[in-house]
Formats: sequence, C-alpha cells, structure tokens
Amino acid sequence: MYYTGFADEAGKEISTQIAATRELGWHHIEARGLHGSNLSGITDAQFDDLCGKLAGADISINCYGSGIANWSRHPRKEEDFVAGKEELLRALPRMKKLGITILRGMSFLAPKDEPPDSPELELIIFKKMAEFVKLCEDAGVIYGHENCANYGGLSNLHTLKLIEAVNSPNFKLIFDTGNPVSTDDYSKPVPYPKQDPWEFYTNVREHIAYVHIKDAIWDAEKSATVYTFPGEGHGQVVRIVRDLLKNGYDGGWSIEPHMSHVVHLSSDSDAAKEREMYGNYVQYGKRFMRLMEQARMEVSGEAA
Repeated sequence: MYYTGFADEAGKEISTQIAATRELGWHHIEARGLHGSNLSGITDAQFDDLCGKLAGADISINCYGSGIANWSRHPRKEEDFVAGKEELLRALPRMKKLGITILRGMSFLAPKDEPPDSPELELIIFKKMAEFVKLCEDAGVIYGHENCANYGGLSNLHTLKLIEAVNSPNFKLIFDTGNPVSTDDYSKPVPYPKQDPWEFYTNVREHIAYVHIKDAIWDAEKSATVYTFPGEGHGQVVRIVRDLLKNGYDGGWSIEPHMSHVVHLSSDSDAAKEREMYGNYVQYGKRFMRLMEQARMEVSGEAA
C-alpha cells in the first residue's frame, strides 16, 4: 500500500509538486500537469530535467494521469482517436524509463446529441479502446480506466460492459470515490438520478486496481459540485476505504482534492493561489492519512 496524488494540485512546477510530496512523507506522484503540458507533451529537455529532479528527491511517478479518451475527446472524431494514440505512443517509452506501469485513461465523452450508449456508438468506442489497451498490453502497462465523464462512467453497468468488450488482462479500473456524486446514472430511468458511489463501487470492486480519493456534495439548486475534504462529502469515502481494506486491497491511494484548483477549469497563476493550492493539497493528504489509520484500526478490530 502506498500514498500518492495529483501533485499538480499542489503547484504547477515539478519542484513544488516534489516539495508537497516530501512534506507529506510520501514517495510517489501521479503525474498530470508538467511544464504546462503532460508527460507525453513535454520536450526531451524538460523530460530529462524531470528525471533528474525526481531521482534527486527519491520520488517516483507511479501513474501517468493521461488525457487519453477523456471527457473532451469525441468517440466519433477520428482526430481525437489519433491524438490519443499519438499521446500514448509518445508516453510509453518515457513511462518505461521512469518505471511507470499504470496509465490513467478514459473512454471518450458521452455525446449530448445522440444516445451515448447506442449499440452503434458502443461498437466504435469498444474498438478504439481495444486499440489503446493493446498498445499498453504490448508495453507491459496497465490501462486504468477512471469512472469519470465518459462512456464507462455512465453507470457501473457500462463499466462492466466495457471490461467485457475490451477483454484484456491489462485493462483495469481506477475507481474515483467522488465522481459518482455529480454524475448521472444511465442505468436508471429518465430523469437520471445521480449515481450512488457505494452501488457503483460494489458492482465493479473485483476489477479495481487503483483508487482516486476525492469527495464532494452535489448542490442540486445550483447544479454544481462542491468538493470537500475526504469523508466530509457524499462519496462514501470512509465506507469504501474500509471495505477495500477488509477485502485485501494493497495498491495505491491517490488524492485528487479539487478543492482549491480544478485543473481543467482554472488558469490562476498568482502567488496567493499557488500558496492556497499547496496548503490545501498537504492538508488534504494529512487528513486522508488520518482517515486511513482510523479505518485500518477499525478493520483490524473487527478481525481480532
């Protein structure tokens, strides 16, 4: 078991991300934002600089938080598929050099102008996803699918259908505890209710290889997501963490606070914002470690 996180929520510079990770006493980062780009998009010189700083700090990247097939990529647009494939092909050699064995990816956005799970569209998504996963499989990398604003995130049933269609030992799930809170459940009748995190989790539990810790409350009046510290929202974080521990989960726990900085919405860069981000990230990490220790004591007590 190990702790990690989307350290770009602590700061944009890799030095800041490393500092926050070390302050928490951790040794891992889930890499997303780097030099205004990502692991695939940075230059060779920037990559060499990244490798040097990580080695000097005894910090490693455990997962590449890629943008492949994410909520901005349309399943029908060939250019979006090509962009994802190019990102993957650029990333894999760098992942190998850094010893990264898991990649966070998604399964394309859910279109608003057509049924997002029509049989015809599903075949397109399954075919393209299988190609991504085969590239990962050939490189010895796990394609970790996150339940987010994508096809597989429409419900736990859609996730399971995707797993069956891709049918690869290198296709696993990254379960995000907070995302179901604000995501419609397409397995239920219209008007779609928001997903139940516990229901989603228990139905996909056996396929989970990695966990994102996020928590939130859905404000129906404002139609907005309010992010909280872990255990203070409706993501059922404590219940899910305890259940994972009881069932022998021994993988990574990656924090993604989203409280002071939503990476795809914010462009703030002033010093005050950076300090807020850094402080929130470290505080979030410390709170989650306390939550984890309490959960471990409770689970151990039950087993005694």
